Amino acid sequence: MSETIQLALAFSGALLAGLLLGAIFFGGLWWTVQKGVSAWQPVLWFSLSLLLRVSIALTGFYFVGGSDWKRLLVCLGGFIIARLIVTRLTGKAVSPKTNIGEASHAP
Repeated sequence: MSETIQLALAFSGALLAGLLLGAIFFGGLWWTVQKGVSAWQPVLWFSLSLLLRVSIALTGFYFVGGSDWKRLLVCLGGFIIARLIVTRLTGKAVSPKTNIGEASHAP
């Protein structure tokens, strides 16, 4: 197998791993917000979820990146793409409405 094909396979694997890590991280965040807002102790939900999601993401980045910064960068790109996908799938962000009596700019 040529070196170019091996490099392309390594980068595509890193991209898929980044997409998976991002889907787990941001999907888990969405799930946590859905469950945490009505939980009896939301601080516990959000704290444990953050710890678990960050641990999974950092461990995944460690194993995918290895000693090659290029694979780590491609994995990060997949992670960011997953954020965009999860954001689009879970709905649009609601912008806060301003009161009519208040100015919308600073004096």
